[in-house]
Amino acid sequence: VDRLTKGKEGWKDRKSEGRDIIQAMCLTMHFCYSSASEDLGCRRGDFSRKHYGSVELLISSDADGAIQRAGRFRVENGSSDETSDYTPGTWRRTDVHLENPEYHTRWFFKYFLGKVHQNYVGTDAEKNPFYLSVVLSDQNNQRVPQYRAILWRKTGTLKISLPYSPTKTLSVKSILSAMNMDRFEKGPREILNPDIQKDLLVLEEQEGSVNFKFGVLYAKDGQLTDDEMFSNETGSESFEKFLNLLGDTITLQGWAGYRGGLDTKNDTTGIKSIYTVYQGHELMFHVSTMLPYSKENKQQVERKRHIGNDIVTIVFQEGDDASSSFKPSMIRSHFTRILHVDSVCQEKNEVLKIFSEESVPLFGPPLPSPPVFTDHQEFRDFLLVKLINGEKATLETPTFAQKRQRTLDMLIRSLYQDLTPDLHKNMLNRRSFSDVLPESPKSARKKEEARQAEFVRIGQVNDSSLDGLCTLTCLCIFGCVCVFTFPYEIVCADSWGQSLLVATEAAGVMLLDALPPVQVFDKTIVVKQMHVLEPQDLLITRADKGKDARLYVFRLSGLKRGLEERQLVRSKCDSRENKLEKTKGCHLYSINTHHGSELRIVAAIRNKLLLITRKHPRFEGLSAVAPGPDSPVEEFQYIREICLCDPPVVMALVDGPTGENDNMICVAYKHQFDLINESTGDAYRLHHVDANRVNFVAAIDVYEDGEAGLLLCYNYICYYKKVCPFNGSTPMIQSNTSDFHFSWNQMPNAIVCAFPYILAFTTDSIEIRLVVNGNLVYTAVVPELQLSASRSDIYFVSSAPVSSASNCSSRDTSSQSSPQTPTGYEMPVFPSPLGDGETSCKHIFKIPLCNLVGRSIERPLKSPLVNKVLTTPAPAMVPPTPLISATHSLSLSRMEIKEIASRTRKELLGTNIKYYIRVKTQ
Repeated sequence: VDRLTKGKEGWKDRKSEGRDIIQAMCLTMHFCYSSASEDLGCRRGDFSRKHYGSVELLISSDADGAIQRAGRFRVENGSSDETSDYTPGTWRRTDVHLENPEYHTRWFFKYFLGKVHQNYVGTDAEKNPFYLSVVLSDQNNQRVPQYRAILWRKTGTLKISLPYSPTKTLSVKSILSAMNMDRFEKGPREILNPDIQKDLLVLEEQEGSVNFKFGVLYAKDGQLTDDEMFSNETGSESFEKFLNLLGDTITLQGWAGYRGGLDTKNDTTGIKSIYTVYQGHELMFHVSTMLPYSKENKQQVERKRHIGNDIVTIVFQEGDDASSSFKPSMIRSHFTRILHVDSVCQEKNEVLKIFSEESVPLFGPPLPSPPVFTDHQEFRDFLLVKLINGEKATLETPTFAQKRQRTLDMLIRSLYQDLTPDLHKNMLNRRSFSDVLPESPKSARKKEEARQAEFVRIGQVNDSSLDGLCTLTCLCIFGCVCVFTFPYEIVCADSWGQSLLVATEAAGVMLLDALPPVQVFDKTIVVKQMHVLEPQDLLITRADKGKDARLYVFRLSGLKRGLEERQLVRSKCDSRENKLEKTKGCHLYSINTHHGSELRIVAAIRNKLLLITRKHPRFEGLSAVAPGPDSPVEEFQYIREICLCDPPVVMALVDGPTGENDNMICVAYKHQFDLINESTGDAYRLHHVDANRVNFVAAIDVYEDGEAGLLLCYNYICYYKKVCPFNGSTPMIQSNTSDFHFSWNQMPNAIVCAFPYILAFTTDSIEIRLVVNGNLVYTAVVPELQLSASRSDIYFVSSAPVSSASNCSSRDTSSQSSPQTPTGYEMPVFPSPLGDGETSCKHIFKIPLCNLVGRSIERPLKSPLVNKVLTTPAPAMVPPTPLISATHSLSLSRMEIKEIASRTRKELLGTNIKYYIRVKTQ
């Protein structure tokens, strides 16, 4: 506390304005002995931001011993917090992603420039000018037409996709309404001059640079000031090897590529430099030993002029103890944001440490634990991606963001003043509120065609700097495969072991396995929602419609036994004993998804919530030893009813920190998200949606370092809200520094959280972002998409024909590859959807959850392995060829089985049994 207090005083004591822009980020690397890498993944819905660095006050002393306060920094060194309950996962090569990559974010360059499109200009209710660009495009030639729209405002750009319908025209007004703009000071008018493309391209370039320049500063062992570091004329052999790892040595004179501010004519900034291309980005490194050296100038101003003005600087420091001796205060710069430090030991394995000033948003990839890299190419990929993502994150700090906003505002207003005289000359701009792509009258068709041709010509002149950008249409890096072909429309589904339980209206409920589909319930039971809870031996469903809808509960062991004994398919009459009677008329239900001590169910019956719990939660798997009655209805009890003002559209249960009168229910209705205290029924406003129309998508409960939070998803928005524990009877709902929001490019139909990713499923694409900051990672085009199940592995349906061929191959990341093909991966391509005259066929694809959250991560619902272990001593319950297969086979002795059975309930639910099973499956 004393150090933090001094840190706040230190901020107040700064005298120069430039010191406010201090070193925001410091990346520290050193070579040392390697050790076994610990896991660094995270469970779905349960994560820790500490693995992106913990914020602390850094204090160091100068050469004279004077104390220097370097400010509060986020220190990321890959170490895990042993005191936390956070369960780490495996760091994998596939975790290394460029965030907000240009081939996904630079829409105007890729989809608009040089193509026929419309541009509009207007002023909002506050009299601020804005621009709107609209184009009808095909997603990566996948025969998925859609409208793409970009709204340019002084606060930034908003990009959305809207579905195309040949029977429903789309107007500018409806597009702006989807962007939450319904009031104007002046309605938008179309800009017919094709030269507007050049100006809009300039606006898009304000979002960030495609190419980057990074500084590289060499420091000898024992050097603790930047004057000493900048005065080194040459580097060591290890430093030269590190430069070779970064890129190629190029001659500056006559250099035609990206120069990063270096002189390529007169050699005033040195003769050579280090340059590389990484995933379509040109990177130039300002190396201190390659920049001009002056014996008379101790401060080496010429070197500081370049490196001191780089947002990212690498400090390669010789010595075994470089990481502990380096402090950000050693580098005196008013602009430098990122620093690197390297040292050399015998093993020459790379180790990385990162410092980030606390105002810099979180960025990935997270460091492995310990941060040791034994593979040089893997280290290079991680390092370059971390540098690029770090510079992008720094540009979002208040200092840089305000400057960018002022520049963007100035450009928009200047362009508006230039366009104003032309807007009153041509009457064609009155069509702005007609169809976006109108049919021109015959008399004007030739003139319109000539205008469109000029649009294409002028756009193609400027279409050269990022040639080849395209949308990723693959998910192979996450192990996506087609597992089933299914002829029916799927209403809902859930995983059951390695199988999939699906509900249809035409054929009832069926189990999909390696064998042909097996019918579990006939079509007299119309299932609308289902949850397979294997640890609790339960199947929960919401069946039928309207007033006849009810909740049903079944034992999985009973269903499995019936399938194995080839009994008759269950019907509605056979399931009367499985009804939860008080749930009649239920239109929605939700369960707690995490590791609470008891199962809780909330059923919504119009505007009434019915809270249900299980009386005596049995240990998972005991049913195999001592099976109870087929119907588990008697195990459930009704706790209370809670009345709301309106029927809820979305619900989520949030576990309190103690479970004693602090559990909560998040409900969405009208234009708001409310938080309900389960014990008292009191409602508290969590978030108000300021929009004319609200499409609620989901409320997902997540737990950051054990504290509850919610991802509130509606329209194009995903809002992360920290939910503090209850203080007495009132929850502490207030703005938090960790709260943030981001926008999807297309309105989701469903959202899945699988840390570190959050996936949005739309009608024809999967948009993948990072949970901690909302940054875009991939957009995969999947025509006619429908999410089916996501509680464990993710299953989705697409009518696209399956193609196992892949035209992608591994590539060296140092080559000049285009950014749409991340190197080092094998990628499948989703083929084109069905054409005219082709028959419809549904394919079910699977993304294994372990490929998203780490291979050693246990799922929130334990896998069938637990039941397999416990059912072994009861041979009568285990058929020779089980219908529900498991991916792992266990070979357990009778003594081992007896030892497991004798453990206490707490041990079996803890980590000991998990570790034991992992060892046996290896």
